[in-house]
Amino acid sequence: MTSFTIFGKGNMGSAIAGVVTAGGASVEHIDNSSTGATVNSDVVVLAVPYPALKAITAQYGDQLAGKIVVDITNPLNFDTFDSLVVPADSSAAAELAAALPSSKVLKAFNTTFAATLASQSVGPNQTTVLIAGDDAAAKDTLAAAVKAGGVDAVDAGSLARARELESLGFLQLALAAGEKIQWTSGFALVR
Repeated sequence: MTSFTIFGKGNMGSAIAGVVTAGGASVEHIDNSSTGATVNSDVVVLAVPYPALKAITAQYGDQLAGKIVVDITNPLNFDTFDSLVVPADSSAAAELAAALPSSKVLKAFNTTFAATLASQSVGPNQTTVLIAGDDAAAKDTLAAAVKAGGVDAVDAGSLARARELESLGFLQLALAAGEKIQWTSGFALVR
């Protein structure tokens, strides 16, 4: 059984916890009120806003060594909602991997909304989690947990693909914030 530590108890953290616990995984949460918390799980999901990554890596970096660390952030300019705040040739996940060189960093969950994870559907289609990363075994571990919880998972390639996933997540968020789509909508992968 895979164990998960999820940083964040918001909508996404709760939805991800719901998916993986439905598949039999155990979950512990760490949030701002958790002081002196210890990360004991196999997989760590950072279900926090992009700016929080720096503080988490500073405080928990040593504990994250050797673990699968899943970045779900979309590094948006939340003041204008018109751009990503990472360099054009990089991504939040690449920055995280540089800060955590002993961890197996994955990009996932950033192209889905909490509602589509909880309902396991985007319209008539099954919700799909796209996973990018450089460690095949880490991707397989996350994909197995997601699929066991009733959501599909697709290997989106190396961690270099995180930039495209973040762009897709940005587009989806901008559409929802602009009321072009609902927060229960999203992009579906039909195969």
